Amino acid sequence: MPPRAQWFQDRAEIGRLAQALAAGGTAVVESADQAPAGGVLVGMGGVGKTQLAAHYARTAWQQGELDILVWITASSRTAAVTGYGQAGVELLGLDSSDREKSSREKAAQRFLAWLEPKAQQKPCRWLVVLDDIADPADLRGLWPPTSPLGRTVATTRRKDAALTGGGRRLIEIGLFTPAQALAYLTSALARDGRHEPEQELAALAQDLGCLPLALSQAAAYLIDTGSGCRAYRDLLSDRTRALADAAPDTLPDDQTHTVAAAWTLSLERADTLRPVGLARPVLQLASLLSPNGIPATVLTCQPALTHLTSHLAAVNPGAGPVTTEHVELALRALRRLSLIDHTPDNPHQAVRVHQLIQRAVRETLTPTQHHQLAHPAADALLCAWPDTEQPPDLGTALRANAATLTATLGDALYEPEVHPVLYRAGRSLGESGAFTAARDYFEQLTQATTRRLGPDHPSTLTAREELAWWRGEAGDAAGAADAFAELLEHELQVLGPDHPDTFIARQKLARWRGEAGDAAGAADAYAELLEHQLRSPGQENWSIFATRYSLGLQRGKAGDAAGAAEAFAELLEHELRVLGPDDPNTFIPRQQLAWWRGEAGDAAGAADAFTELLHDKMRQGQDSYSILDTWQSLAHWRGEAGDAAGAADAYAEAFHGQSQSWGPDHPATLSTLNSLAKWLGKAGNAVKATHAYAELLYRQSGILGPNHPDSLRSLNCLAQWLGEAGNAAGAAEAYADLLNRQLDSLGPDHPDILVTRRNRTHWWEKAQDAAAEPWQ
Repeated sequence: MPPRAQWFQDRAEIGRLAQALAAGGTAVVESADQAPAGGVLVGMGGVGKTQLAAHYARTAWQQGELDILVWITASSRTAAVTGYGQAGVELLGLDSSDREKSSREKAAQRFLAWLEPKAQQKPCRWLVVLDDIADPADLRGLWPPTSPLGRTVATTRRKDAALTGGGRRLIEIGLFTPAQALAYLTSALARDGRHEPEQELAALAQDLGCLPLALSQAAAYLIDTGSGCRAYRDLLSDRTRALADAAPDTLPDDQTHTVAAAWTLSLERADTLRPVGLARPVLQLASLLSPNGIPATVLTCQPALTHLTSHLAAVNPGAGPVTTEHVELALRALRRLSLIDHTPDNPHQAVRVHQLIQRAVRETLTPTQHHQLAHPAADALLCAWPDTEQPPDLGTALRANAATLTATLGDALYEPEVHPVLYRAGRSLGESGAFTAARDYFEQLTQATTRRLGPDHPSTLTAREELAWWRGEAGDAAGAADAFAELLEHELQVLGPDHPDTFIARQKLARWRGEAGDAAGAADAYAELLEHQLRSPGQENWSIFATRYSLGLQRGKAGDAAGAAEAFAELLEHELRVLGPDDPNTFIPRQQLAWWRGEAGDAAGAADAFTELLHDKMRQGQDSYSILDTWQSLAHWRGEAGDAAGAADAYAEAFHGQSQSWGPDHPATLSTLNSLAKWLGKAGNAVKATHAYAELLYRQSGILGPNHPDSLRSLNCLAQWLGEAGNAAGAAEAYADLLNRQLDSLGPDHPDILVTRRNRTHWWEKAQDAAAEPWQ
């Protein structure tokens, strides 16, 4: 039995093991006359299964709970048979001179039969520990019997279903918790008189993934060499050094393997399981990705399958194409050997591999193999990356995998150019709403591409384009415009004026000038872009349409209404020529042309154009939103042309349609009702104006509250038109109501209070003149 580790940590799994082996506990067999058949400690190499089993056995022996304790290293069937045979020699006096295999098997069976409870036999309390089972098949017919006085503990990296037969219970052994790992390192160093900052020790524990084996060897290295914690962490992070360089010269606690070698045998065995030869290349791919979770689709998408097929064909020319089902079986094989955690029910983080296993696997690759893995892994990640990241945790997982891929592959993702997955990872940050993080990401990528590939390389120019864009999205529109101006100048020199990327830079320069408030500068940039598009063959009509549209908008925003109308007229002519007069897409430039004609001073012409547009939209059965929008515009320009009655009629149509489509309380519906009331009054229909304002006030007070500024404005208009309609008493009453509301919401010193007092007095006096008795 191995000695107790120097800095053994008490863990919850000890209690779980004791509970699993206690009569009536949580083991599968729970009848009163039988104890559970045994506990099987399962976990990846290096988590401390053997130490936990030894602690349990040593404690049971020291507390007088056992008469016989048998410890067998069961790494093969031969080792198990030999161990049982030796127990038979020592306990039963069997002949140890017979070396024949059949004789050893018989000796083992005689010992196991002796462990069977017998009615007339003196009770014997026993514990058999089968340490490090490499293959469950090796124990076929060799498991100790179920006995009310016997217990069995087994340790293994395997998770095969065969291990749970005969009432045995699997007990998963995990990593240290961060607190346990910190306590371990602190205790180990303190006994040597060493004290390191707690923050550094916690960071070292995280670097080692809280793996007990790695922690013990790290502590021994620090003690033996006198190195500081920071220096050891630097050694670990140095990609030019191997894991073996971080191991002590003499392993502690009678350990036989360094961290780097701990999983070699497990991987070899996994590779022999079906589908033969696939576990290793699958784990090699996974070793380049995030240890905290790899989406299932990354390892099963077409680039991954193509790579795995090519790998198998190289070692087995007769192997067929690798399928998704094959990969799933390989993942199951790796899980059975505790090399990965595989949780298909969590598809966004379906595969987890401890970071030290990943590094150990990567260190088995030659530089050529490592380089050859780079693009298949990156292609697989990009293939699994959807255009829309839903749910959000999928995007988080994919970005984490991209970050690990970048850290592990280094220059390989920049040869011969930047792999698209690096751009996709940055855009994903921005698309998630992390605009500043996306900007910072592309700033680093721009520096990396400039350093590796040079300032004129297309990959560097693409990174600069992304950096400029996300600078704008992060709130610096002017900085984005300046960056695109610099990029455009550079691309004109390197790529020429007719390169597609140069056109993109022109378009984005114009966009961000507009976003920065420089409408005139944006219009100039769009005009230059349009000139180059019209001069360059092969430009798509839709791209030119978009430029003409943006040119018109920016001219309008810059105050050049006539120029905007001219741009939209040219756009309409172009679309009519390409699309035909009945294409619904032509309605957009027609709407804009009509509007800017009105802004240029031709209100009547704008109203006529909107009338024609409305007729055509209704004839084609356009959606209600589009038709209502045109009704609104028609009403506006009728009013601006002096046709107040026509404006009121159009607003009435728009209000009716909006009430049916969106409801009478929708903000847009209330806005239209306000305009309707206004133009009814201007058309001389004061009574209808008061009715419209009364309805508006009722709805606003219910939705916004009686003292909301919009409610107060509507009440003011209602009072005004009550007076214009000849209802002086009603006007005075409405102004009195308004005054009370303003006093509540604005306070007695607000300037509007004085105006309302004057209006109330004015209409009060008007009411007194019209009445026989004073106004009450």
